[in-house]
Amino acid sequence: MTPYRKKELCCGCSACRDACPVDAIRMFCGPEGFWYPQTDETRCIQCGRCQAVCPIEKGETAEISLCFGARAGEDAVRYASSSGGVFPVLAEYVLRRHGAVFGAGWGEHMEVVHREARTREELEGLKGTKYVQSSLEGVYRRIRTLLLADEWVLFCGTPCQAHALRLFLEKSYPKLLTADLVCYGAPSPGVWRSYVRLLERRHGGTLTAFSFRDKRNRDSGRTRSYVCGGKEFAESLNADPYCGMYFANCIIRPCCHTCPYCTTDRGSDFTLGDFWGIEKIRADDGMGNSLVMLHTNKARAVWTEVREELDWFPCEREDLLQPRLVSPTPVSPKRKLFMLLWRVLPETAFILFERARLPSGLLRRLKRM
Repeated sequence: MTPYRKKELCCGCSACRDACPVDAIRMFCGPEGFWYPQTDETRCIQCGRCQAVCPIEKGETAEISLCFGARAGEDAVRYASSSGGVFPVLAEYVLRRHGAVFGAGWGEHMEVVHREARTREELEGLKGTKYVQSSLEGVYRRIRTLLLADEWVLFCGTPCQAHALRLFLEKSYPKLLTADLVCYGAPSPGVWRSYVRLLERRHGGTLTAFSFRDKRNRDSGRTRSYVCGGKEFAESLNADPYCGMYFANCIIRPCCHTCPYCTTDRGSDFTLGDFWGIEKIRADDGMGNSLVMLHTNKARAVWTEVREELDWFPCEREDLLQPRLVSPTPVSPKRKLFMLLWRVLPETAFILFERARLPSGLLRRLKRM
């Protein structure tokens, strides 16, 4: 049984893999570097569980929509976070209850994986934006185990990941909090791996840290920094080739261009994101501000307990609307060509493409391949 109706609609959440009772599904890397489920038909028992947890074609509705602007009261928390630092405040709420926090962090080889944090030290690795689609293999099962043991859990991820978790669990749990993000689109893990190899070869060392939204210049995170071979490198976010291809919409997962979650009507407890245009409402110090939407009574109850740790203000839905809360990221007309180049020149394609230094003859040959 195929977990999805059309491959183009698969979001790569891997919930089907964890949901399969006979472990007949594995995730494999497709030609564009994205993960897709593959079923071993000799083991499949046709139970339909994989299709039942697929989030893309299943709608959601919000119970409540309360909107706020917020930022952490401690500057150190904001500095380490990609926006206003609301996620760490929610995480601390769960950690104080001896619970577990799940979010995107760096793996052993600088791949992005969803990890479990039980301490403040482990939580540090989950802070900050990662412009790479994360792997969640085994995470859904782990969260179910914790909830059945009556532990608190906070899950933070993309809207499709958060919805997939709720479908996987099949019922609500009083100690589960889900927070989804205002998502631009999921970038290719395969393209990211190529970029890591390129940086390591260029600097003659191992990449050990990467910040997509460094705030050292108090410029709302428009600086990118990384550590490779023991040396730190920092420059404008716009100058980074990988980020350039991401924001040019060339390396985003196909299903993201028809994403059904680009709305304020979501089923998570919280929606978090950058508060674009806050300068029209409040003074902006360049250190990041968050938009917060509360969709459930549970979220409302938690908010009353954590808001004293935040500098916050109520706002209207119209105040925090931004493109990805209205419609999906459009497809770039350059996307197909970039992906073609990347398959042939995996480590340097995006740099060559961005700088337009490919000879016209080579371009014609690549198009015929």
